[in-house]
Amino acid sequence: MGPVRRLSLVTDEVQGPMRKRQAGALRVAIATQDMKELNAHFGSARRFVIYDVTREEWNLVEAVAFDDVSDERGKHRTEGDDRIAPKVEALKGCHLLFCLAIGGPSAAKLVSAKIHPIKVRQPQSIQEVLLRTQMMLRTCPPPWLRKVLAEAGVAEKKPSFEEDD
Repeated sequence: MGPVRRLSLVTDEVQGPMRKRQAGALRVAIATQDMKELNAHFGSARRFVIYDVTREEWNLVEAVAFDDVSDERGKHRTEGDDRIAPKVEALKGCHLLFCLAIGGPSAAKLVSAKIHPIKVRQPQSIQEVLLRTQMMLRTCPPPWLRKVLAEAGVAEKKPSFEEDD
């Protein structure tokens, strides 16, 4: 697999491979071919845009690009050529990954890296994905998202019914 290219906003800060997550934010990756829409399968995605999302805002963290990808049927050009592991490695630190499709072995690798894959039935704008994520954060998140939020240290503390002394 060719080199991974990371594109990020340049600030006065010196940064490592991926900027530190904004406090209270959920880090979200979106599979894209054109940087405008969620429109790619995990294995065939040439790019992933990564955002920090809170209830109030979202901020672009970076875009990660790959030259060598699988086709949308999941076929690799040469036997033993692993195009998935570098993607999982590049997305470490993300909590959610939105894509059109993902195979079982790829999903298992993501889950073991503590990245929750979410399949979306049809292409949609990146803005729609981010708004949907914010809506889930603002309302009562589903159980699987509450678990992700707790693991990410983003969940609000549950109220205690014990009286303080």
